[in-house]
Amino acid sequence: MSFNGNEGAIITLEKGSEMTARFRRTISTGDTLGQFIGSNLLNRILAQENCVGIRFYYALDENNKKNLVCVGVDANENDLYEGIVADEFQRCPPHSSNSNPLNS
Repeated sequence: MSFNGNEGAIITLEKGSEMTARFRRTISTGDTLGQFIGSNLLNRILAQENCVGIRFYYALDENNKKNLVCVGVDANENDLYEGIVADEFQRCPPHSSNSNPLNS
């Protein structure tokens, strides 16, 4: 199997809010709900030669806080690990959106 850049799906707000609510029920108050990555870094990853998408790895930082590590991926499903590997995204909280169905 190979990737073609069309992987993933748009979902309804209802499904997204059900999924995020289910996750929130498993964590303690103040735990990481999400993370933000800026468009400049995303675009740099996607602009790499042969990149058809991004893979996000679940991770723990040095303080054992939930984190993400992301890397570009080629059509053969291989990580472009010799290119840009990113983390240090902005955690929610404290960098949170106004209250909405995905976070409340």
